[in-house]
Amino acid sequence: MLGDQLAGVAQTAYTGDGFGALQAFMTSGSPEEFLDRVALLESVAGHHNDVVDRVASAQAVAEKAQLSAERAAAEAQRQVDEVTAKQADLQAEIAEYQARYTALTAAQQEEADAAHGGRTLAAPPPSEVVANSAAAQTAVDTAMAQLGDPYVWAAAGPDSFDCSGLTQYAFAAAGISLPHSSRMQATMGQAVSRAELQAGDLVYFYSPVSHIGIYIGGGRMVHASTFGEPVKVGSVDMSGYAGARRIV
Repeated sequence: MLGDQLAGVAQTAYTGDGFGALQAFMTSGSPEEFLDRVALLESVAGHHNDVVDRVASAQAVAEKAQLSAERAAAEAQRQVDEVTAKQADLQAEIAEYQARYTALTAAQQEEADAAHGGRTLAAPPPSEVVANSAAAQTAVDTAMAQLGDPYVWAAAGPDSFDCSGLTQYAFAAAGISLPHSSRMQATMGQAVSRAELQAGDLVYFYSPVSHIGIYIGGGRMVHASTFGEPVKVGSVDMSGYAGARRIV
């Protein structure tokens, strides 16, 4: 709209459709008519100047917005490239670990699983896993229903999980949103001591935190332990225990 107005001003100036004070004087029939025409000229000139100023201001705003958008797009692309590079590095590390794990004997694989994911314990009957709230019970029941599902790095269900993916999935069933990160989950809720553990509490391991599970009572937890091991019940006292959090 402002561009159209500016074009009209330019056209008027180019074609000579306007008239100046001298022409007003020459064509006026009286001093009063001359003064009226001069006043009209001043009004038109002020309007034209306003149009030019508004167009210049709008153009400056547009140029600033475009520059900001270009900078934001460049920063977004930089972050995408950085994340892509990190994902590639992680995938390479995972592939290397999987190759080394596959090369182990069955006894060595069992030893490696126990070192990282703890020994596998028998799952208790559902009636023995009793939480102190409906939400915690739903989270526990949902996690226990995944026993036997495969461990897949970065998976969050419904058919495969990593450790924080399992806890995220279980608590989501109870209407509670958790981030897909064991380290971030280990900062949520209320800290509880080992002696105060209740079914439904999150239990986390290592420093910095890199593993997490859900306590089910009796010194046991349900967790997606490690590559090559399905979701299982294990001891909460496995190596690396670092603390617990009560989410509900």
